[in-house]
Amino acid sequence: MNISLLKKWFRELETVGADHGGGVTRLAYSPEEDAMFLKIAGFAAEMGLNVSEDCIGNMYISFPGREGTPCHGIGSHLDSVPQGGLYDGPAGVLAGLLVMEEIRSSGLDLPVMTAVFRAEESSLYGLATAGSGVAAGSVDIAQLKNALSISGDSLYDAMSSKGYSPGVCGLEKMLDFTELHIEQGRVLWESGLHIGIVTAIAAPTRLKVTIHGRQDHSGATPMDLRKDGLCAAADIILAVESAGNAEKHHATVATVGVANVRPNALNVVPGLVELRIDIRGILKDSISRTVKAVKDSVRAASDTRGILCDVETISSMDPVSLDPSVIRSLSRAAEELSVPFRQMASGAGHDTMKIAPLVPAGMVFIPCKEGISHNQQEEADLEDIALGARVILDGIRLRRSNNTSDDCSK
Repeated sequence: MNISLLKKWFRELETVGADHGGGVTRLAYSPEEDAMFLKIAGFAAEMGLNVSEDCIGNMYISFPGREGTPCHGIGSHLDSVPQGGLYDGPAGVLAGLLVMEEIRSSGLDLPVMTAVFRAEESSLYGLATAGSGVAAGSVDIAQLKNALSISGDSLYDAMSSKGYSPGVCGLEKMLDFTELHIEQGRVLWESGLHIGIVTAIAAPTRLKVTIHGRQDHSGATPMDLRKDGLCAAADIILAVESAGNAEKHHATVATVGVANVRPNALNVVPGLVELRIDIRGILKDSISRTVKAVKDSVRAASDTRGILCDVETISSMDPVSLDPSVIRSLSRAAEELSVPFRQMASGAGHDTMKIAPLVPAGMVFIPCKEGISHNQQEEADLEDIALGARVILDGIRLRRSNNTSDDCSK
């Protein structure tokens, strides 16, 4: 694998959306995400590859003369969270290009394409994996119109303002799909392993809890006459932690990530409190039990404290199991390279979860330093990206040796 070329690519990308305090901000359909797509298209052109885009700006990079022909897909996304890192997303896109460069320079006859998806992060519009979701047909126009930024603009508006025509584009023809990604956790880092083969992707169920406490003067209201919304929230927050702990042996987690308190003043008993709760897992039954435990805790807090509490399900997705044949081929590729690895679940969502229902799909994880991600301190080793790309390439070779009936060639 051409490490020098990989370093060159990252050097050219690192200035796009760079923040003064470190990290990068490349939000969905922002000028910075546009610039990233232009950079990647430039890299592809330098390699003599063909670049096309669909109705919302997802990019597909193919060998000349093979556009629209079924190929093995590799790819990821280019957008970031605010003040995110350099590797979340771009590592997977550049791994695809690295595989294609190896095929080109070695004169191999392998049908491979790189897919580059828009709007994977939910930071700006609250809708994750939108680009891959539209391509896969699981995200429709109504969802795009309901996905709003803080300013009130919709994701549909953002796409339209760029000259795109949001609709069901249809996923570019693929035989299968593999995504390389940093783990975004500490499992590989702590174990000293450089490769993880992903078996399943956890799905989130997200709840909004609204606690209707009573706003009162903090000095003039006796303790036994209060309807403190924040105290009720504290009960619920601890119960969410307990619910997650009760299912941790199933790899389910539960987090209160947002707590909005009104009026949030030192001398006022908190009134209205809003909590946003994120529950994730790879087993539907475990997720369901956790959701039930959280909802039960909300009712208990309401009854105990005499405060009205509402629970709303914001979103709910099913966990995704990845394809056994892809998992086997990637695992065997690592074994043949004498690379220690582990099979593992992904706690974070990825574009692969939208592609997996349509074609056989898999993922390769590489470690990120101390498990840090969605953070300006995010760091990964380029040697690990190259190693992951090699595992993906060899996995494709192994799958093709077991099934040579497809008709796509370079």
